[in-house]
Amino acid sequence: MASANEEKVELGFNSVPDVTKPKKDWVLLSLRVVAFLATASATLVMAFNKQTKSLVVATIGSTPITVTLTAKFQHTPAFVFFVIANGIASLHNLVVIAVDVLEPQFDYRGLRLGLIATLDMMTMALASAGDGAATFMSELGKNGNSHARWDKICDKFGAYCNRGGAALIASFIGIILLLIVTVMSITKLLKLNRI
Repeated sequence: MASANEEKVELGFNSVPDVTKPKKDWVLLSLRVVAFLATASATLVMAFNKQTKSLVVATIGSTPITVTLTAKFQHTPAFVFFVIANGIASLHNLVVIAVDVLEPQFDYRGLRLGLIATLDMMTMALASAGDGAATFMSELGKNGNSHARWDKICDKFGAYCNRGGAALIASFIGIILLLIVTVMSITKLLKLNRI
């Protein structure tokens, strides 16, 4: 009889499924890391974008009169908004990466997924607004506006415009990745709610 009870205990013990830790979503985490790198690089490139150039404005006799001009991102409110929006997107991605790595400590019974999906959408909207404003000002700086008599500046400050263009490209890559991450976050939230 003792052996029969032992077998039952063993059978009952073996029939309990193993509780394993849920797999981390490495695709989502790696996309978020690349989105962080893209938005952070866009922020840093635009924040340190500056070029100084001396231009001849007049000539008196044979003496040229020069003026030293500096182009900085702070001179354009759209570029300041671009830097702030991409900085916020970088910070958001960094915090979510930290929460994802420390997931067992911060679960909050499913509230975390809904909050992250909502913040992902807000971050993507903010970053795309900053990119739109900076793209408009970049177009104006590159081609000018003859109707409003705004001259182009990229023919005089070429390095400044090239670095600004590189920051825009990095930020647009970050927005595309943020869009993919947002869709994946919402899909993950919907799958959780169906169960």
